[in-house]
Amino acid sequence: MPLFDRVTDLPLEVEGYELEPLAKPGARFDRTLVRLHGAGETGLGEDVTYDKQTTDDRYDLPRSGTLREFSAGLPELPGYRPWGFEAAALDLALRQNGLSLAAAVGREPHPVRFVVSQNNPEQWLAVEPGLRFKLDAQDAWTDEHVARLAATGAVDVVDLKGLYEGDWVDATPTPELYGRVASAFPEVWLEDARLTPETEPVLAGDLDRLTWDLPLHSVEDVDALKHAPRCLNSKPSRFGTVQRLFDFYDLCEERGIAVYGGGQFEHGPGRGQIQHLASLFHPDAPNDVAPGVYNQGEPRAGLPQSPLPPASAEPGFR
Repeated sequence: MPLFDRVTDLPLEVEGYELEPLAKPGARFDRTLVRLHGAGETGLGEDVTYDKQTTDDRYDLPRSGTLREFSAGLPELPGYRPWGFEAAALDLALRQNGLSLAAAVGREPHPVRFVVSQNNPEQWLAVEPGLRFKLDAQDAWTDEHVARLAATGAVDVVDLKGLYEGDWVDATPTPELYGRVASAFPEVWLEDARLTPETEPVLAGDLDRLTWDLPLHSVEDVDALKHAPRCLNSKPSRFGTVQRLFDFYDLCEERGIAVYGGGQFEHGPGRGQIQHLASLFHPDAPNDVAPGVYNQGEPRAGLPQSPLPPASAEPGFR
């Protein structure tokens, strides 16, 4: 049975909602908490839109029916807010029906392996030797610096940032950078390369290591990839709806495509939700779902370690 069919007909009652600013000291971005109320229960989600979002928007939401009907009846929402409402609706529907997500989809929760998305692994490893990392490639990386990073033996993914644009992007998609990274890290996943007539020959022997994040919003986007992937990054907020996310999981399982989870600087319930999904669908992958404290402050000991505990068996999606 398709995953979404396992939750699509869950009865759902929505009596109202609230949007609440989420700001945390040391966090790089502000976020928005979504609360859905109904039948004495509350469902939570998180809007990870990067632009400043208003919290006094009033939307005409579906009030009763099923999870599918709620999703189909949502009005047009800005930014990544659709996933905030969808996650809250899934949480609320499960709570109203006394079900954990694991029970609803027939999956057993497992401990969650995670990587830390920081570009100073040597400093982190000095205080926590067991950490694993996802790095963002940078133009400033010299052969010597890349060799030092590789020598840690603690890198699982390098994000080439080749599909992003803007002044904040520090990785120009050049044959020199891609060749340097591919050569120094012969076994890690290489994420979001920009394949051009100049860069593709450099990566010709590494196509099986290419993985993708930014272009993925649906199963159609997987089919549109130039090279059939062996592994993909799943960011629920990019998919926007529970159905598109679950359809993606189904496709990857059918085709034998490995999945690792990713986030967008959540620091409310959304962080726990991406960890929850990882626990059910890809617990042993290099999941970029480290607790938010890793994005706040300098390297230090005493933070939660990998693996994280399995997803809760209590009703809901938390």
